[in-house]
Amino acid sequence: MESAGDLRSAGNEEFRRGQYGAAAELYSRALAVLEDAGEAAAEERSVLLANRAACQLRDGACRGCVADCCSALSLTPFAIKPLLRRAAAYEALESFALAYVDYKTALQVDCSIQAAHDGVNRMTKALLEKHGVNWREKLPPIPTVPIDAQRRWSVPSAGSPTGGAPPGNTPRGDPAQTAAGIERAQTLKEEGNKLVKKGNHKKAIEKYSESLKLNQECATYTNRALCYLTLKQHKEAVQDCTEALRLDPKNVKAFYRRAQALKELKDYKSSIADINSLLKIEPKNTAALRLLQELNRA
Repeated sequence: MESAGDLRSAGNEEFRRGQYGAAAELYSRALAVLEDAGEAAAEERSVLLANRAACQLRDGACRGCVADCCSALSLTPFAIKPLLRRAAAYEALESFALAYVDYKTALQVDCSIQAAHDGVNRMTKALLEKHGVNWREKLPPIPTVPIDAQRRWSVPSAGSPTGGAPPGNTPRGDPAQTAAGIERAQTLKEEGNKLVKKGNHKKAIEKYSESLKLNQECATYTNRALCYLTLKQHKEAVQDCTEALRLDPKNVKAFYRRAQALKELKDYKSSIADINSLLKIEPKNTAALRLLQELNRA
């Protein structure tokens, strides 16, 4: 009989390869193995559920992602990975109040998580636009995180530029979540920006990649995507723009650059869909309107 550990490892490998459906199936099989283990395997089951949620988030199955994250959190309350993945799924579903609550809860666990800070800012803006100045009155209660859960966890690697598998909750010590790590990431991004201005896109990609290992930031992904576009590495550009949109679902640059890359890959239908999404955000974006005309002639 296959062990849960072996199935999880195989799932992680599929995840690294970008085979999210296959990875989810392996995580499901591992969960089935542990079905009768009860409390003894609660943490391992939580990790598997969070991993499967990451697969579903990547594949756009946001409601399935929410369900798995809820199950994971019932087993290990206030775990960072399912909190952030559920928040991202709620955001994609435009359930902005629920996403806000999850991002704020994550910040109670670890106030240094940049992805949660960014999420709170996006949700605040979205809720203000939707409900006006009294938007806070529309919020569900934000749970109080107990002191024993207020510790550092690693940020999810399911969206890491290296394609790493979604590991379990990892305790304090991950350099990606130290202030120094975030500061170093910013410095590397700025070095990449300078290299772009000099036309050295290959070296800029290296800098952006180093930065993303320390801190996943939307602008770094879109900057690296621009380099990939310049170097005609269109599949890589699509992947980076997709990561940027996972962090910021209304990012205009990510929609535009992904549309450009998809056009070069002759996926005109998807390219037009991205431009239409962009134009809902910025109806008068001249570059997008021009690209849409080109696509309609293609």
